[in-house]
Amino acid sequence: MDISDYIKQLQSFEEYSFSWDELVKKCHKTDTALKRELSRLVAKKEIVNLRKGFYLIIPPRYSKQEQLPVQLFAHKLFDYLDSNYYLGFYSAAKFHGAGHQQVQREYVMTDKSFPDIKKSSIDIHFFTTSKWPTKNILEKKSDAGIFKISSPALTTVDLIHHQTKLGGINRMLAILEELSEEINVQDIEDLLSWYPHKSTLQRLGFLLEDELQVESNLYEPIKEYLKTSKYYPVLLSPKSKERPGAIHNNWKVDVNIKIESDL
Repeated sequence: MDISDYIKQLQSFEEYSFSWDELVKKCHKTDTALKRELSRLVAKKEIVNLRKGFYLIIPPRYSKQEQLPVQLFAHKLFDYLDSNYYLGFYSAAKFHGAGHQQVQREYVMTDKSFPDIKKSSIDIHFFTTSKWPTKNILEKKSDAGIFKISSPALTTVDLIHHQTKLGGINRMLAILEELSEEINVQDIEDLLSWYPHKSTLQRLGFLLEDELQVESNLYEPIKEYLKTSKYYPVLLSPKSKERPGAIHNNWKVDVNIKIESDL
């Protein structure tokens, strides 16, 4: 079987990626012949060599952009990389209806460290966490099967926690506002059962109550949770040389930036 025939077969099952090992099993040719055929298809922009030994199929409807929506290959890619993952940050926000900023980059949280991917128009930025979530990861369905994304509450705390690498609170404020409409009490309670970063929970509580002005049933559980142990003053926007100063709220959050949405 030629690689082209194999690709057609995969697409008939709504599969958009394959590994070198799968190829070797299906196409009984020499390594040299396979590599030559792969190079030809890469040159024709019909496939993209995303990671060593892992290829994406770019069907005609995506050929103009030279990229493939991440949900069509994420599950298979991280299976291949033997890593836990979820689509997070701005990528997850899009699926929760909070994607008014057209972000071309995709954001993925993993439990192993990987270099970012930039191939043709594909741009994937990785974050890692040592404390893998026990809850707050949702499974969604795409044409190519399931993929995993962070829940609205986990998406929100991830954005707040990594704000300095993602453009700051003001850049994400409109998205946080839209996400807050998708968060429910169960989502918050699930988060509180495992989430390790107390300072981020303080910032979350402050933003939900003081800035986004959501229903109190969303932030009261965070308040009660924080009362169970000591928590200390934090800056809303972490800065290496700055320490928290005067605080005028229950969350012990020093609002050290002028809050205004970028929109």
